[in-house]
Amino acid sequence: MSNPERGAMSTPSNRLLIAASGTGGHLFPALAVAEILESEQFQLEWLGVNNRLETQLVPKKYPLRTVPIEGLQTQIGFKTPILMGKLAVAVWQTRQLLKQGHFQGVLTTGGYIAAPAILAAWSLGLPRVIHESNAIPGKVTRWLSPLCSQVALGLADAVQYLPKAKTVVVGTPVRPDFLSPCALGLPIPEAAPLIVVAGGSQGAVAVNQLIRACAPAWLATGAWIVHLTGTQDAEAQSFQHPHYLSMPFYDNMAGLWQRANLAISRAGAGTLSELAIAATPALLIPYPYAAEDHQAFNAAAFVKAGAAQMYRQNELTPEQLEQTVIQWLQHPQILEEMSAKAYSLAVPNSTERFAQLLLEQIRSDSIT
Repeated sequence: MSNPERGAMSTPSNRLLIAASGTGGHLFPALAVAEILESEQFQLEWLGVNNRLETQLVPKKYPLRTVPIEGLQTQIGFKTPILMGKLAVAVWQTRQLLKQGHFQGVLTTGGYIAAPAILAAWSLGLPRVIHESNAIPGKVTRWLSPLCSQVALGLADAVQYLPKAKTVVVGTPVRPDFLSPCALGLPIPEAAPLIVVAGGSQGAVAVNQLIRACAPAWLATGAWIVHLTGTQDAEAQSFQHPHYLSMPFYDNMAGLWQRANLAISRAGAGTLSELAIAATPALLIPYPYAAEDHQAFNAAAFVKAGAAQMYRQNELTPEQLEQTVIQWLQHPQILEEMSAKAYSLAVPNSTERFAQLLLEQIRSDSIT
């Protein structure tokens, strides 16, 4: 196991290990909860992988430990022995960390980093709480949730997939800046309809191409467009217009979603939680290669609530996309109704509820 990114710490009475890795969908909810746990006088360390996003976000605030683990395969293949060997090493290293650091429990937001965290804490009899934000739980959540003290869920649709787990729906924590109005900081007239396009943390080239094909017609209605293209699109600057703002990413997503009249987006659980709390109606295009098609299940939950409309990427034509958005722009009451239904899915105190769930488990364990 790697050394912490910061210096050695004394061993306080309240110590927790957070296992969250890979994407913003896993990291941002964990970081939001971490702030509350700090206010409860817990000292935190982080468990991650040495080549993922946490190496950029976490060391600024918490000591980061890394273990050598990769995604686990559903079917047995030639890499299975290697992966199981890495898992065994990661479990042993995490177990040593928990013992030597006198940790009181483990919190994880799923993904494959959750496996060594849950197994190590279970072997030591420590409380272990996992949060699953997706409508269809990931493999690790399904496999190991029976070993968890509690499973916190972002969406009620996930309950049916975890019949042997102790589940409670708490919503998905969002970054604190989403909980109050944020100024946008872009030169967009207050009265202008705003379409915001976001393809996820890496962008979405296929979605970008659709948007550029439709943009002239949308702009002709008087709308503005903010298009977050990601960093992988070689044609990102191929379309230019004074009311079309193209950029790889934008730091102030709270301000952007709050100002948007319509979002065109992938359907990651973290993004959907942000859209709900910002009351932003959405046209969702699930990432077609997401594990077990989980983004489509997430999107379906929002469609069922009337907060969004979903299109499959391989079935969506520029003409269909163009006309759907124009219809909504011409009938703003449709977007207003979708906005209200989006907010009905929000859980503004999700962060507090998730943190409280963990604290209850730790206090219960200390009593028994």
